[in-house]
Amino acid sequence: MKKVSRRQFNKRVAAGLAGLAVPSIALGAVPKVVVIGGGAGGATAARYLAKDSKGGLNVTLIEASKRYYTCFFSNLYLGGFRNYGSIGHNYYGLAVNHGVNVIHDWATAVDNSNKKVQLGSGSTVSYDRLVLSPGIDLKYESVPGYSASDQSKMPHAWKSGTQVQLLKRQVHNMKKGGTFVMVPPTNPYRCPPGPYERVSMIAHILKQKNPTAKIIILDPKPKFSKQGLFMEGWEEHYPGMIDWIDKGTHGGIKNVNAGKMEIVTDLDTFKADAACVIPAQKAGAIAMHAGVSDGDWCPIVPSSMASKADPNIYVLGDASVASKMPKSGFSANSQAKVAANAIRGALTGSRVFEPRFSNTCWSLVATNDGIKVGANYTAGAEKIEIANKFISKKGESADLRKTTFEESLGWYAGITSDMFS
Repeated sequence: MKKVSRRQFNKRVAAGLAGLAVPSIALGAVPKVVVIGGGAGGATAARYLAKDSKGGLNVTLIEASKRYYTCFFSNLYLGGFRNYGSIGHNYYGLAVNHGVNVIHDWATAVDNSNKKVQLGSGSTVSYDRLVLSPGIDLKYESVPGYSASDQSKMPHAWKSGTQVQLLKRQVHNMKKGGTFVMVPPTNPYRCPPGPYERVSMIAHILKQKNPTAKIIILDPKPKFSKQGLFMEGWEEHYPGMIDWIDKGTHGGIKNVNAGKMEIVTDLDTFKADAACVIPAQKAGAIAMHAGVSDGDWCPIVPSSMASKADPNIYVLGDASVASKMPKSGFSANSQAKVAANAIRGALTGSRVFEPRFSNTCWSLVATNDGIKVGANYTAGAEKIEIANKFISKKGESADLRKTTFEESLGWYAGITSDMFS
């Protein structure tokens, strides 16, 4: 038997440790999980990683904003059913109640090989696992003539922030009998029913304050989510006010001139007194910097939400390719819990449960007239698949529609508590 020196033994031990599943974690060290993005996916992931790990994980959340305004329910603010403060939330609960290290800074780059996140301040944060939940960036060039500089005149209001306040003010200031023009985005995009709920909420305002005004929707799609339900509601509550024009009719957007407040199509040039232009979308920039996107979105392993490009990175919510699941706050919250469970299992050896996902998208058409669509999902070998689904029906009773709306209020209170408390 050949004698092995202490030095050779130590080298072999080091080589053996390098082959373990979690090679970046020193013996006895607390594993580090960094979460980028403090919305429905990121905030939920941070809370569940910290809450359920019983001190077994060091969790850091990186989010530039100190106060997060939910995109979901921003349309209800626009329609006068919520005040702006009610959709804003802070990170006090995550930090104080759950011990999450909250860093308010921009994540600017990811060093995959050394497992470090570069911050705008110049410092770095190391990780053993990284969760990306950066939401969306907008592809301004997808709408001819539209650019980031035009968003003050024709707000998209499709990201957390104050643009929805600007849009509301512009709608309230429309001239009597004026025209509001909506340009929805192409698929896939954040919150499929969202543009049409927004139209409903703007119609709700105009019906009260400017009843002879018109709303024109210049859609790049041939159909949209919950179309029959929305159109039924528009005819009932806002007859003659809303015109939906699909691409086959208008021929496509040829140019947007924000200075003149004009949208040019093959069919006609539409003059707007107020407008909302929502470009096509892609995953937030940090996902691109991390090298986990396919150019627009981030492919994931369905059972864990791990990136297909880097097993140490998990991608949640709008940024991910979650197959049949829509890009919604509910989806992101559901995916975050699956990812948190998988990460805890990988880093601490805790039990990993079979992944289950769910989503419901509620929309308000008019006062107490709520509609919904949703599904439960399972993780297939290659895709997240629908297990069962449901949708509101046309012609439902006023009592049922009111109950649906009240259900959405309960969901909002529940999910924001789940994210931030």
